[in-house]
Amino acid sequence: MFFILGATGYLGSYFVKYLRQEGEDVFGLSRTEIDYTDVGSLISILRRKKPKFLINAAGYTGKPNVDACESDKAECLFGNAVFPGRIRTACEEVGIPWGHVSSGCIYSDRKSNGEGWSENDEPNFSFRNGPCSFYSGTKALGEEILKDAKDCYIWRLRIPFNEEKSPRNYLQKLLNYSSLLEAENSISHIDDYINSCLSSFTQECEPGIYNLTNSGSIRTRQVVEWMKEEGVTDKEFNFFENEEDFMAKAAITPRSNCVMDTSKAERNGIALRPVEEAVRDSLRKMREQVLA
Repeated sequence: MFFILGATGYLGSYFVKYLRQEGEDVFGLSRTEIDYTDVGSLISILRRKKPKFLINAAGYTGKPNVDACESDKAECLFGNAVFPGRIRTACEEVGIPWGHVSSGCIYSDRKSNGEGWSENDEPNFSFRNGPCSFYSGTKALGEEILKDAKDCYIWRLRIPFNEEKSPRNYLQKLLNYSSLLEAENSISHIDDYINSCLSSFTQECEPGIYNLTNSGSIRTRQVVEWMKEEGVTDKEFNFFENEEDFMAKAAITPRSNCVMDTSKAERNGIALRPVEEAVRDSLRKMREQVLA
């Protein structure tokens, strides 16, 4: 049995769907049934149900974007930093391996040598190395709290996307925004990400941090050109002059734009597809949905 915290959330629902399609027994914990943020309550249900693995897909991202975290800092700090520490305590007490949905948004740009950020690099977009968004600061703290955690996988996600019409889907966001910021990023196809997360456990990879983004990186202008090439839109996109213009007109807090090194996932056989392949595949499916 797989336990999933945040099973009704954006990513949690994908974990549930994927595991059930694979014929797995899934138990989604709801805070309306049990306060799983309480260590004692979580330990009690883990001992009673005895899952083989726990997935923490709960967290605080802010809606419609990370700007919302700036006005709800207490909830953001609890969901992204305090709560993962409580899960660690419970899982280590009962002896349950688990996985934690983390974020690559604790970095900015590339490393000084031009390479992407690896799992061993200290975050440079965090409270300790600011300025940063409050969201990114709490995600970095969450990883600090899980340092050296026993039997714990930390799965870093970045800018999720697929073909579905969702306000959380990066591709849909680009279509909806009136102006875009030109930036280079690593991004994560949701199905690829879910598969890689679960494969890290089923293939018995060594627990620890994994950058789970599609290999390579993309620039915003590349993606909108692919949208036109794949027949998704003929829209003429507007762009901010630069990041300063974006901050002045459209944002409250700085954004993380960065490139991740995925060589560890590749060495362990759990790498995601190349980014262009994954994006174009999603765009073709988006076009098919419009034509259907």
